[in-house]
Amino acid sequence: MDFELNEEQKAFQKVLRSFVDKEIMPVAIEWEHSGRYPTEIVDHMKAMGLFGITIPEEYGGLNLDMVSFCLVYEEIARGWMGIAGILGSHGLSAWMIAHHGTEDQKNSILPKLATGEWRTGIGLTEPGAGTDLQGIATTAKLDGDHYVVNGTKTWITNARHANVLPVLVKTDTQAEPRHKGMSVLLVDTTSEGFSVSKDIGKLGYKGTESCEVVLDNVRVPVTALLGGVEGRGMQQVLSGLEIGRLNIAARSVGIAQAAWDAALNYSKQREAFGKPISDFQAIQLKLAEIATNLQASRLLTYWAASKADNGERVDMEAGMAKYFASEAAIQASMEAMRVHGGYGYSTEYVVERLYRDSILMSIGEGTNDIMKTIIAKSLVSGQTSVK
Repeated sequence: MDFELNEEQKAFQKVLRSFVDKEIMPVAIEWEHSGRYPTEIVDHMKAMGLFGITIPEEYGGLNLDMVSFCLVYEEIARGWMGIAGILGSHGLSAWMIAHHGTEDQKNSILPKLATGEWRTGIGLTEPGAGTDLQGIATTAKLDGDHYVVNGTKTWITNARHANVLPVLVKTDTQAEPRHKGMSVLLVDTTSEGFSVSKDIGKLGYKGTESCEVVLDNVRVPVTALLGGVEGRGMQQVLSGLEIGRLNIAARSVGIAQAAWDAALNYSKQREAFGKPISDFQAIQLKLAEIATNLQASRLLTYWAASKADNGERVDMEAGMAKYFASEAAIQASMEAMRVHGGYGYSTEYVVERLYRDSILMSIGEGTNDIMKTIIAKSLVSGQTSVK
């Protein structure tokens, strides 16, 4: 049983860490507060090939193993979680196309996504349907060799920068069970009737936009049906959400790591009663708790990623990692604020942003209550066990 990264993963981590330290951390606070889009950082990520991390090499991607995939999100979230979000939706969408797309779809779309020439996200959530994706109202009616799509999607990351957007729709509104009437269409965002209606204001998760998208009689060619067969949309989406939860778990580890670094460094510099506050037991207890939960989160995440690399389904494992790591990130950022005292509440210090960003990790890619039901169902059904 090996709990260490291999040499290739260590080298990759070193490159990522250097990029984050030099290009992201020095500007994160200022750009987040000003609402500036991180164009230069995105361009650097393109040059590094990071937009192709889930795309096979034959289409120009890096085709990373899942542990290295997690390293990308961990390191970037350590610097600025919002930047990791730019890659997150793009990578999930690219993974879905690579695993479920037709050969024509893969050949025409993936090479452009791999370089970042094209960007993407994913259109799932609606104003009236989040956790219950079978409750979506967006429809796609066949009209000759096109689908006519009508509906609204919300909380769409990369909406203003996407060239193609996989959108979950109902191609058969009468199907029972409902998921058999659901499909994914690869929508060209330049299509007539496709519009981004508004940006959603957020507590955290700045740096990337989250938008409401309206599809008003958008005509989508039948060749854009993901996989070429109707009724497989829900399965395609759920398979992608498995790696999406690894992404969220890894981002949570990055947030917790940043909180730990900030708390430790501040506790060594700040003095009270003539000595560093790190000498006080009350502070030491907080540091110990952050560090322990951080390491447990990291091991859970890498464990789930390693099982995915072995070709196993990881519903339970990814659920455990996402649930535990996101809760640990919230705890770590809150305790780091307490270590900082009044300065922890100041926008001049990183910890207030870490707290704001950590909250989303307990909601994104399925709330933590949903994660617990997924874990329990896997255990009760006997499909997997805790060993």
